[in-house]
Amino acid sequence: MNLPDYPFQPQRFEVRPGIAMSFLDEGPRDGEVVLMLHGNPSWSFYWRHLVLGLRDRYRCIVPDHVGMGLSDKPGDERYDYTLASRVADVDALLAHLGITGDVTLAVHDWGGMIGFGWALANSARVKRLVVTNTASFPLPKAKAMPWQLKLGRDSKLGGLLIRGFNAFAWGAARFGVMRRLAPEVHHGYCAPYDSWANRISTLRFVQDIPLSPQDRAWALVEAAANKLPEYADRPVFLGWGLKDFVFDKHFLDGFTKALPEAEVMAFADAGHYVLEDKHAELVPAIRRFLDAHPLS
Repeated sequence: MNLPDYPFQPQRFEVRPGIAMSFLDEGPRDGEVVLMLHGNPSWSFYWRHLVLGLRDRYRCIVPDHVGMGLSDKPGDERYDYTLASRVADVDALLAHLGITGDVTLAVHDWGGMIGFGWALANSARVKRLVVTNTASFPLPKAKAMPWQLKLGRDSKLGGLLIRGFNAFAWGAARFGVMRRLAPEVHHGYCAPYDSWANRISTLRFVQDIPLSPQDRAWALVEAAANKLPEYADRPVFLGWGLKDFVFDKHFLDGFTKALPEAEVMAFADAGHYVLEDKHAELVPAIRRFLDAHPLS
């Protein structure tokens, strides 16, 4: 696809038998690795400005999760759309690339739960954190479950809207920013989800949201929550859009409480896709943060 600020040549890797994952591998092979993990309903397109701002020095690894972006979109009979599967896929990709050393973990939305889930077995390798509008812990008690997510998670109507009308991807691109996206950028977020079949993962992600110990993702998220304070001894950058109706100040507070030394850039006029609203401020700030905290 000819997309704005996405001049990359994605690569493909058979992450499961017969299932290909698309990913970006940009920057010098010997550069410090920045692993960027997107959420739902976005894809590597979300990270494009940061990749452009880092790839001269840093090796940027940016997968599209299975069912998302340019990756294959198998049915339920071929792929188990769960958090545990996502964590395993990230591990398989890094092994495929021969990346066995230190990484900087950059996360957004579900990417936080995937990334911190992967880090449970790899915490010593995570040397820096770049965290944007996400979670690595269950829904805070003070935060009500947004009705839009509840509708998609728990009702047939919500499932119909997401898979039949692409409501989740379209709505996130429309209402996840404070600065309305250019039509071609809006199209970039929605284009991979152009049919009922190709929207399977946008729905399965919503259905996998863990709200109680009975949910499949709960144990991983609870374990990640318990481990989060252990990263307080590492450099952490928090970039936050405070107008996010899901990952709002309650989630930012969860991170600042666990990681009190973190560098924080929070914007009252930015939404969920904070790197859309504020990439002009965030990309150079993240670059300065990484340059100031080299891994060697």
